[in-house]
Amino acid sequence: MTRPPTAAQRRVIDAADPVTGRLKGTPAQLAALVGRGLAFRHPRPPHDHFLTPAGHRLRTPEEPAAEAVAEPAAPPAGSGVFAARIGGEERPAGGPARAREVHSAWQGLLELRRMTNADGSVDRPCAWERGHLVQAAALALEAAGHRPAQGDAEEGYRVRATPQPDAVAVREPDGARLRACAATLEEAGWQVGEHTEPRGRARYLLASPRRA
Repeated sequence: MTRPPTAAQRRVIDAADPVTGRLKGTPAQLAALVGRGLAFRHPRPPHDHFLTPAGHRLRTPEEPAAEAVAEPAAPPAGSGVFAARIGGEERPAGGPARAREVHSAWQGLLELRRMTNADGSVDRPCAWERGHLVQAAALALEAAGHRPAQGDAEEGYRVRATPQPDAVAVREPDGARLRACAATLEEAGWQVGEHTEPRGRARYLLASPRRA
């Protein structure tokens, strides 16, 4: 069994960029993480180091079963951890500072696609997104300018996990905005289908990352 990382190595992992997984540390720390399979050295200059999926799992707790995920909690304000707004958060949805954060996170995610997809493609979700479906879909929506629901308000999108391991549900009470969400996700490399709930007849989207 592989030994757990040391305290110093764990601090490097915990300090990784929350979206791209880019690492900062001493050459010895980074080399040790590569040796453990928790990081990789990018082959192109400047040869930065990034977390592997195994490294990401160390810094991201396992998500509970989909049936139990009704309202995933976002990191607390001021925690310094970026989290795309999935809808239902109490804090305000907009502002120039937030727009800059979202733009930076989306550009980082596109770079992560370029670096980790085998063909360097940026028009298809990468492994990180397939492991963080709700956050990835919400980031695509927020980066495109869609507004998340705030608190208990009906207006705005909500992204939630589903019993299907590779799909998220997107709800938006306005039909035109729901279709706009579908177009955004398709442009971001997701396969999207529109469905009707058996009870209430509300329309919603099921979205899965496209693999090819």
